[in-house]
Amino acid sequence: MARDEQLKERWERVQKKLSNQFADGELMELDAIIYLIGVQELGQPHRKYKKDHKIDLMHIAICTLLEPYGYYEFDFYDEDGWPHFRVKEELPVLKAGEQAVLMKEAIVHYFMEKEYIS
Repeated sequence: MARDEQLKERWERVQKKLSNQFADGELMELDAIIYLIGVQELGQPHRKYKKDHKIDLMHIAICTLLEPYGYYEFDFYDEDGWPHFRVKEELPVLKAGEQAVLMKEAIVHYFMEKEYIS
């Protein structure tokens, strides 16, 4: 199977499984899945979040997802338990479609590492 086809198949598997588990089967978009990963990584899933915290949660997710690619490195947890990262390497300039592919690839990798999908 070609790499692009494999990514597409795995992404659809992640998307469908998460949608069934968290959105009553309504297909979750990329941003919603990134947000969900941020909540998971923070480890406070039952908390209510304000709008600015939602952006911070997505930032946590993006840093976590791109850490294996060498772009970010975990630095420390603050007094409220929020993780902080430092930039190791600047992200390359990518077109919107290329950004989406990179994030889908990172999400698939994340959920395979967590053994959520195989």
